[in-house]
This record gives sequence, C-alpha cells and structure tokens, in this order.
Amino acid sequence: MLCGVERESVALDDLDRALIDALRVDGRAPFARLGEVLGVSDRTVARRYNRLRGTGVLNLVGVVDAASLGGAEWLVRLHCRPGSADSVAEALARRDDTRWVALLSGGTEICASLRSWSARERDELILQRLQRTAPVVSVTAHSVLHVFTTAAPHPNGTGALTPEQAAALRPTYADGERVRLADSDRPLLEALAADGRAPYPALAAATGWSESSVARRLHALRAAGLLTFDVDVDATVLGYRAEARLWASVPPADLAATGAAVATRSEVAFCAATTGPTNLLISVVCRDNRDLYRYLTECLGALGTIREVQTAPVVRVLKRARSVPWHGTGT
Repeated sequence: MLCGVERESVALDDLDRALIDALRVDGRAPFARLGEVLGVSDRTVARRYNRLRGTGVLNLVGVVDAASLGGAEWLVRLHCRPGSADSVAEALARRDDTRWVALLSGGTEICASLRSWSARERDELILQRLQRTAPVVSVTAHSVLHVFTTAAPHPNGTGALTPEQAAALRPTYADGERVRLADSDRPLLEALAADGRAPYPALAAATGWSESSVARRLHALRAAGLLTFDVDVDATVLGYRAEARLWASVPPADLAATGAAVATRSEVAFCAATTGPTNLLISVVCRDNRDLYRYLTECLGALGTIREVQTAPVVRVLKRARSVPWHGTGT
C-alpha cells in the first residue's frame, strides 16, 4: 500500500539513487555512516530512506540462506481458472512463507517463491492446500538447486555510487566459529523479515534478549553468510516497465556455465537452476517490450546451449522481498 502516493509520481534524484545503491552494499549500515560516505548529514539520509520506504519505492528485508533451511526454497507455478487468479494470488501474498508473488501472462497464471522452515511446512502448502484450492487447475513446483544471482531490479544498481564509496561501505567479517540457525533465532529473523533496518531496541523486544545479545547474534549470522539483506526497488520508478519470467531448458553438462553467463546481464534480476520440466528460471527486467525482445533474440538467443524458452510477462506483482516464514496463513 502506498498511503495515497502513486509510485510513478515519486521522482528520484542522485542522492536517492546513491542511497539505494549504498543500501544494497550494506542494508544495515548506520545512517551516520551512510551520510559520511554520501557526503550528507545522517538526518538527510534518514529522511530520504523513510520517504522511499513510506511511498513503497524501496523495501529492505532480512533474507535467510535457503540452503540452511530444511524446507529450502521452491518456485511454484500455478494455472487458475479465468477470473480466479487474482484472489488466489492475493491469498498467497498474505502468507508468511511466500517471498514474492506475481500474476503472469493473461492473468490466469501465478508464479510465487516459497521458503519454508521445514519440509513439513513446505508439503502442507504444495501438496495439500494448493492442490485442494478449487480455482487452481494445475500446480508445478520447482526446487531451487543453485542461485546464480539474487540481485533486485535494477540488478546493476542506479550507477550513482562510486566504486570507492561502495568499498567504504562493504562490511568485512573475521573468520569465526561455525554458526547454525536455531529455533531461538525465529523471532529475530521474523522481525528482520518485516523490516531489515529494525532498530536494536525493537529487535530486543521481539526476542526477549538484550540489545548486546541481539547485536552479537545478528553479526554472527551475517558473518556466517546465513543472513543477508535484500533491497527491493520498484523498477518502474527507475524506468523499467517490462518484466518477465523465463523458463529455459539447458543440457545438464552446460547448466552451470549457462547460468553464470545469464547472470552477468544487467537485465537479469534473478537466475537459478531448478528441478522440473525446465531447469533454469530467469527473471528479467527491461525498459520496455522492445528491450525485452532484444534481450530474448540477441542476448539469450546467442547462448547456443539454451534449447527451449517459455516466456511469461509479469502483469502485476502482488508481493516482493518477503523472507523466511514462521507459520503459514491464508490459502
């Protein structure tokens, strides 16, 4: 919800764009540090961030490494009866275990990303609830085997941050002890999934820990690579209005090299190897349909290892950048 503000009416200046890129480098960098690197006051940074977040242009959330979860990450593709996809997609978007939900093609197809804490929770949704949902005609579930890129649109950033500024913000971690996720981490990760920049007092209240304990645990999870921060920006505000999901078939021997090559393109917001009838999912964000056509014919078409591509334009995105669930609701 945008509280009455149209996203397309939000004009971004160089400072807004630099702040977006800076948060992609370190989503929890203090406002004072961001201001120091960007050459403005911490109050200015705070005002800009709150404006971007409040108008729905930017969303920053904590994301847990899917490989560390028993249920892992799944991509679900649904075909619905005409006229029913909107309600099904909205129900999926209300669930805690969906990170993003998009309505595709002619409005009868849905693609959603699911991350569940356990295999039981995954199966409860995929094998039971969705299969029993009357408007759903078919369900295809693809397990994510390897992610080649996790960048949010537009993936190469806005170009407003210099390499020196990015280097100054990039967090560094010393080698530490091996860390694993525990059930006790759930309240912390749930709070960060709602707001990646939640202040330490709020995180302490959510967990029942002291602020120092929260800070130590958050640092340990980040250092171990178990927790990252996803900055999702409404691509239309940056001038990108053609988004599509592509399902491609690649010979297994060529999958790693092909996925890596696909991920280097600036149009690609997400690329992953998956199970299923196709084995490479690509999410692309282009300025318009002409750019999408050029990407398909000149870029993707130049990769001789891709044998088949199914293209589905995104009609509407109902949910973006939502992280790990703790309980399922809805559908």
